[in-house]
Amino acid sequence: MRIPPQDLDDPDYAAFAWGRFRRILKWMTLVALLATGVAELALYWSMGELRLVTAIATFLGVFFTVMMAAALMGLMFLSSGSGHDERVEDPLKGQIDIGD
Repeated sequence: MRIPPQDLDDPDYAAFAWGRFRRILKWMTLVALLATGVAELALYWSMGELRLVTAIATFLGVFFTVMMAAALMGLMFLSSGSGHDERVEDPLKGQIDIGD
């Protein structure tokens, strides 16, 4: 008996995979908030009291940088784990030798 491939075309597996992606992003939101707190404290200890604009800019910059990295890495894991990477067809296969 052949097991059907698990990919995002299957609605049950898609719900599972996107749920896992959202769960990872929720945890990474906590990590991003922790990172912003550490960055704010490091700036406070090194520079003293921060202006409001500096504190807000630091918070937003660190938070969105960590969240963007988490989202991109999560999408990379989603693509790899769902079989999308294996289904890509190389139109130049056999025409160009790239060493694989």
